[in-house]
Amino acid sequence: MAETGASPLPPKPSAPSPLSRAEQFVWLTARVLEQRRFAFHFLGGSADAVEVALAAYRNEDEGYGHALEPDLRGPVSQPLHTGHALRVLDSIGRCGGQRVERVCRYLTSVSTREGALPAIDPGRRGYPAAPFIRVVDDPPGELLATGPVVGLLHRNQVWHAWLFRATDFCWQAVDSLEKSHPYEVEAAVAFLDSVPDRSRAEAAADRLGRLVREHRLAALDPGRLEAYPVSPGYAQGEHHFPYDFARTPDSLARAWFTDEEMNRSLDFLLSEQQEDGGWPVRWRQWAPGTVLESRPIVTIEALRTLCAYGRL
Repeated sequence: MAETGASPLPPKPSAPSPLSRAEQFVWLTARVLEQRRFAFHFLGGSADAVEVALAAYRNEDEGYGHALEPDLRGPVSQPLHTGHALRVLDSIGRCGGQRVERVCRYLTSVSTREGALPAIDPGRRGYPAAPFIRVVDDPPGELLATGPVVGLLHRNQVWHAWLFRATDFCWQAVDSLEKSHPYEVEAAVAFLDSVPDRSRAEAAADRLGRLVREHRLAALDPGRLEAYPVSPGYAQGEHHFPYDFARTPDSLARAWFTDEEMNRSLDFLLSEQQEDGGWPVRWRQWAPGTVLESRPIVTIEALRTLCAYGRL
């Protein structure tokens, strides 16, 4: 007689990967721009498609508006929107040529007397903005707005008259920092990672790293967040972690943290993926629509950081 036995059980389906879960979240919730950015970074999509979607936010003055940065509403051009657009172009390898020359003309037109960018152009009032974005009549130039733009223009070897004065402003701002907050430090790192004077950048980054650790601006142990203060004006629980400062392993800020500290923060970042596949917004939430638009942006940046460290 032939032997009989129970049929083997089918293999259990494997759990969806973080990337596949994020993909479903993006298709479900994201704007066209973020859908195309996700496709470019993770699905072999084209840079042309990203650039076409980004062009919808560009204005006749060659700045960008239309709530490209979701916490700042309205159609008019603003430095924060334009900096966001340049980061998108940089991420797809298109931050150069005549398009960026035209953007630099816009940056020149909204700069302060010292050649720096304010966060908000006060001449364009009248549209909703997050309560933590201050609108004043004569805004100062800010490292927060200027540093990332100057850094990525240097990284892409863009040369424009505006860039010289803006670079001097950033150096002065970085060298004068005695206390700060995480977003300003991140802007300083974006500048230092790409500015041409590498020896000066390394020395400035070393000093800045000591400041970050001394003032506990980075939550080094995600399991003990109560031990790390949240900066004044930030939302409850709006901590920043080593990966926020060192988005890639080759950032100067990577030297600020031990391997154990960095790995703990990356473990925490991976664990922060929500049930719907997206990552949460950690800053102050003030309107439902802005959170919906921001989460796909945060999700893409989380995935890019995890990819840079080989975590996906």
